Amino acid sequence: MGKLMLQVGHFDQAEELYNELLNGASDDSDRAFIYHQLGVMKNSQGKYPEAIKFYEKSLEIKRKTLPEDHSSLATAYNNIGLVHKNMGEYSEALEYYEKSIKIKEIKKEPRHPDLATSYSCTGGVYRSMGEYSKALECYKKANKIWEISLPRTHPDLATSYNSIGQVYNSMGEYSEALQNYEKSLKRVWVYTVSSC
Repeated sequence: MGKLMLQVGHFDQAEELYNELLNGASDDSDRAFIYHQLGVMKNSQGKYPEAIKFYEKSLEIKRKTLPEDHSSLATAYNNIGLVHKNMGEYSEALEYYEKSIKIKEIKKEPRHPDLATSYSCTGGVYRSMGEYSKALECYKKANKIWEISLPRTHPDLATSYNSIGQVYNSMGEYSEALQNYEKSLKRVWVYTVSSC
């Protein structure tokens, strides 16, 4: 019910429900989940310091109850990294994204789309910092995984090529940028035509 309220933008009602659930939570797993959902809500509202506070409470519980390489911790680290990126705190974002990647590299197959997502998020931070060669490296890692693991019409592939194109454009390598933009458009066009 709380997730549905978040999706339709009823944040006050969702927060009220989650706080009620938090008061009645019987175990740490429930509390960690509720804190996580409150973090999602605050992030969606642009209330980043509050989002971090809730995500960190969830993470604290998870770190006490789960092994250090549990995939749930990777998700928590990724979400905290996203909030730091949204706040323009890039070094903190990278720190959390790297923790997420470290777990995913251990727990996931090397071609798992979740790992690609983390590489792409890290690339986005580097791009925001103007560190284009590092951004390109991350985006290419993500793209390589998505090329293998996703259907060729998947929108993440279009986004991936577009991100690579943006980095090349920022570096002044316009022919490489154009090639990647065209690959992106080709994916979008194939996706649109096959969706009709």
